[in-house]
Amino acid sequence: MGALTPDQDLRSLVTGLLDGLEPWDALEREHIDSTRRWVDSGAPLTRVMKPDTPPMHLVSYFVMLDRAQQKVLLGEHRLAGLWLPAGGHCEEGEDPWTTTVRECREELDLEAVPSDVCGARPLFVTVTPTRGPRSHTDVSLWYVLSADAGQLPAFDEREYLSMRWLTLTGVLDEPIEAMDPHMHRFTRKLLAALRR
Repeated sequence: MGALTPDQDLRSLVTGLLDGLEPWDALEREHIDSTRRWVDSGAPLTRVMKPDTPPMHLVSYFVMLDRAQQKVLLGEHRLAGLWLPAGGHCEEGEDPWTTTVRECREELDLEAVPSDVCGARPLFVTVTPTRGPRSHTDVSLWYVLSADAGQLPAFDEREYLSMRWLTLTGVLDEPIEAMDPHMHRFTRKLLAALRR
């Protein structure tokens, strides 16, 4: 058997990341299973043309966490009209962690420092149709990065109107309609992981 192609490497890596996830609930189990089927199907994994080609593609979300203050950073995303963690689409030839490192630098001008919650592996996975015209499906791997809530990072004003730090319980107090539809579920899983 010959060497793996970059596409096979990415598929193998994503499958390994999925294998390492402990589902928070039945919906995350469903998302893990559907992502596994998608990866195994041979369909393209990365976006090759904005905004929706292919119609399903990998995204790396990264949640900036100040563990001591139990706060996370959310941005008011211009296009989505929602409060979201930072993140972006995986590019061809790029693994999800590399996307996280690149996007953290581009969007927040920060170095990506893995949190001790889950290291350089995702804590959560979601499969979500986007809102608005030319809707597509984002398969999002949610990473947790260490940060200091004492300062608001410089952020890409082309992507975000504003940014703010919220306590984890404060995230749960926010209406879910104003956020990623899975933000409350992610926050509950993160709170449980922090108690371990």
